[in-house]
This record gives sequence, C-alpha cells and structure tokens, in this order.
Amino acid sequence: MSHFLDEIVRAQKRGEARGTPSLCSAHPWVLKAAMRGEGPVLIESTCNQVNQFGGYTGMTPVDFFRFVRNIAAENGLPAERLILGGDHLGPSVWQNEPAASAMQKSADMVRAYVQAGYTKIHLDASMRLRDDNPSCPLDEELAACRTAWLANVAESACSDLGQDCKPRYVIGTEVPVPGGATAHEDHIQVTMVEDARRTLEVTRTAFLHEGLEAAWDRVIALVVQPGVEFGGDFVLDYNPEAAHNLARFSEMTPFVYETHSTDYQSRDNLRSLVRDHFAILKVGPALTFAFREAVFALAMMENEFVSAGRRSNLVEVLEEVMTRQPEHWQKYYRGDETAQRLARKFSLSDRIRYYWGNPQVQFALGRLLQNLGGKTLPLALVSQYAPGQWERIRSGQIDNTPEAIILDKVNTVLEEYVFVHG
Repeated sequence: MSHFLDEIVRAQKRGEARGTPSLCSAHPWVLKAAMRGEGPVLIESTCNQVNQFGGYTGMTPVDFFRFVRNIAAENGLPAERLILGGDHLGPSVWQNEPAASAMQKSADMVRAYVQAGYTKIHLDASMRLRDDNPSCPLDEELAACRTAWLANVAESACSDLGQDCKPRYVIGTEVPVPGGATAHEDHIQVTMVEDARRTLEVTRTAFLHEGLEAAWDRVIALVVQPGVEFGGDFVLDYNPEAAHNLARFSEMTPFVYETHSTDYQSRDNLRSLVRDHFAILKVGPALTFAFREAVFALAMMENEFVSAGRRSNLVEVLEEVMTRQPEHWQKYYRGDETAQRLARKFSLSDRIRYYWGNPQVQFALGRLLQNLGGKTLPLALVSQYAPGQWERIRSGQIDNTPEAIILDKVNTVLEEYVFVHG
C-alpha cells in the first residue's frame, strides 16, 4: 500500500519542490490547530516522550496513538489523513545501561510503536552504551548493525499484525540538540557529503546482512544537518550556499532528507529547504511558543478588566511551578536570576511547554478561559496584546473569543509550512 511520504519522495525525484512539516508536539491545542487544515497531518513522538514505560508524557505508544486519534475525531480529521511517526527510536533513553539490556528495551519500544499503528519510524542507535568504549565515538558499523536489528524487530511486529501499510524508515542522526541548543551558537557545521554517503553505505550493508532488502526499499529519508538551529535567544537561518553539495548529493540517491529543529525559520527559508531536498521538516517548540504567546496575551487582557480576586494569575502560577520544579529548564537557561526569569517566560527554546500539564497550571488556564469566555473581548485590548488576531477579527476571519485567538496564533506558525507542499 502506498504511503503519503512515498509521494513526497517521488515528487522530489521528479524535480518538484514537495515536502511536509512533521509536528513534534503532544500539546492538545497545537494538535487541534493542526487538524483543522485540509492536507495530511504528520505527528511524531520521541523515545523519551513516549515509550513502553510512559516516557515524560506518561503515555505509551498506544496511549499516544489513541490520544491523537481522539483529537482528530473531535476536529473532523479523517483517520486516513493522520500519520504518526516515532522519532529517535533506539537506546537513547537507556544509554547508562549495558548494551544487552538497552537494546532489548529499544526493541520492545520499537515493537510497541509499530503495534500501536505508527507508520513512520526513525531508527537511531548512534549513542554509546555503558559497556561501549567511552574514549571514542560509537563505531559506525556497530551503530548500523543495531539499527538494522531494530528494523528487523519492526518488520516482525508488522508481519504479526498483518498490516497492509509497512513502516517507512528514516535513518541517521546528525541533528541539532532536541529542543534547541543549550548555549548560544553563531555557526553550525553542515553535514559533509562523505559522512552522508558513509551512513547510507554501512546502514544498507547492515540491512542486507539481516535479510531486510524489502525494508531497505522502504527507507525514505536520511537525517542530516543543513545548518539550521535555534536556542533560547538565537536562530541560525538556512544558508543554501553552505548546503549546496549536500543538496546535490540527494539527487544521486533514492532518498530525501529529514531536518530537525526548523522552528523559527522564515517562510522563504522553509521553501528553500524543500527545494534543496530537505523534505521532512521537524517543528515543535515554535508551535508551543505561539500557544504561550497567545495565552500570555489573554492573561494581560484579563488583568485589565477582571477583578483581582477572580483572576487566574496564570503567569505567576507558571513561574511558581517552574521555580519549584526546575528539572525541565535548569540546564538550558544560564545567567543571573533576571536572565533565568526572563528565559523561563520568553525563551525560544520554550521549556515552559513541559509545564502545561501540571495540575496547578491546568487549573489556572481553565480559570483564564472561563473568565474571558463569556465576554466579548474589548477590541482595543486585542489590538494591544494580540495585534495579528485583531486584524483577523476585524476582517471576519476568526471569532472574537479566547479559543479562536489561541488557535489562530498557533496557526500563524503552521501557515509558514503550508507552502512547503509545493
């Protein structure tokens, strides 16, 4: 059975600039906004976010699949237009364990993803495990063998289910730090063609050694670094000249590229990336950053016309929860107390996204929406705090409600990616 991603690869090989965003988010408001479009929606979860032990979301692969399916059904997205992907599936979560136990847990995770209904599988076994040589990077051939072994697990799980749509695989790992860099960067090295070629060669050899010729035919993309990155206070924009050789190399292969951390790239940059065969564009923090901007704007409006005793105090609640539970932001945000306070609220890395599920924060958000939901928001306040949405309210494109303002704010990011479909 054909897959949505197959057509993107075929279009690229016909010389068409076709691509797709890949939404790396479990935030319900982000998913709700994404599911109101007309095209297919690709949503991914990572190995540390969702795994057989629950990950940091508390969800197993089947839990996350049902969670996303339910949001799709609530928003009228047909099931056939929803594609789920697993990102960095491998032993990353268990790097401190011996290879035997780490790889067995990785295999169990991959099996759980495939059995849950995920059809895009990024395999990543590039990291050293506890009994690997700590004095040098992991041998590339060993990493490829582990990757192929995990692919074999995925193929067996698929066969057991009798699925018509076999997994499409993504390989490679040369990516920005998940969630953005931990320090300011002015430059990042684009993947060398020789390194991309070597990854393809050793991984293909490992697949064939495992008897996975059919699975290799379903490898659609290689993860590379085209020179894009973002951190708390910076964005490195795509430079086509720096990635020219890497882009041309794709034209000599049957694959496209997958690019991580495309958050905050301009529309022109995104179109240039897709033109240069970086066809799968990962985005996540930029979407929750937009959600945070919208909610903060609503909180500022609430302060103006809701009495002090009835206010949600959402911004203050978030600050109190984040300072009490610093594990999700502490290693990302440096500087003095003032710098860290500003970063907790406004950083482009948006580590605040890990706190929206906290019960106190959920209660405050619910009160904010309740306080504002029964009112017509004063247009002057909307203009002051959400000027983009003010324009759309005036032109009749969206309603003057908190929910419409939030969804529209998230949609301003999603709209930047609409143009990558060619």
